[in-house]
Amino acid sequence: MPDTPRVSFQGETGAFSELAVEALFDGARPVATPSFEGVFADVSSGKSDRGVIPIENSLFGSVHINYDLLREHELRIVGEVKVRIRHCLLGMGGATTGSIRQVHSHPQALGQCRTWLRENLPGAEDVPAYDTAGAARMIAAMGVNDVAAIASERAAAEYGLTVLARGIETNPNNYTRFLALARPEDVSADRVDGQAYKTTILYSLKSNVPGALFKTLAVFALRDVDLIKIESRPLVGQPGQYLFYIDVDGHADDEDLQRAIGHLGELTTSLTILGSYPTGATIE
Repeated sequence: MPDTPRVSFQGETGAFSELAVEALFDGARPVATPSFEGVFADVSSGKSDRGVIPIENSLFGSVHINYDLLREHELRIVGEVKVRIRHCLLGMGGATTGSIRQVHSHPQALGQCRTWLRENLPGAEDVPAYDTAGAARMIAAMGVNDVAAIASERAAAEYGLTVLARGIETNPNNYTRFLALARPEDVSADRVDGQAYKTTILYSLKSNVPGALFKTLAVFALRDVDLIKIESRPLVGQPGQYLFYIDVDGHADDEDLQRAIGHLGELTTSLTILGSYPTGATIE
């Protein structure tokens, strides 16, 4: 990977995803991209060396579109980080909370701040935007005092806005987990001694019969491999059938995990190791 890798993220300059890029790749050149599909396309085509996407939020749940895009693209997970999300209400210099009639932001940000908005701006209209920082940029361009955005304090500085309120998320334990993506040929096989690893696996069941899912999960329990997370998504074109994404402790080269994956292969019709990567840090 270049000394200054190009790393695509969804959103505008000042987005929380940009913070994740900087946490994952020291000295990277962040590349703002309008859509999650664009992040995957940038990395797949070689336009960018890496991509960073949000995969779940501790308050608002999983980002389902990115699970679907992981299935659709031949990319691999090479890292993760959790970022503490601190939302701010941003407006023009002459705005006050009492003057706000509309609040623009990404739907997840609006949802994460719903309680504060209901208590402090009960008459304001929520207006969905494609990105928090993008909403801030739009508010700055509008230049009126009765419209606000929910975004980061960094976005306020980027677009010359005033912070009207800080920490407006419903719960202070608001963290988003981000994944770093790479093309398969760019994934290093090197491992760091003493580093904890996590592995993400995608699979579908051989048959939808009682106990089928339990048997696939039992292959890990039998070998004392810790199952961290499971996510299901509908199998396109096959009503009632699902794909399963699981995160487990350990590296795919670990002996116990190798045996568990081999056993899992006997119980599934498709199985893909989406990546073994260092267990990520938490950025406060």
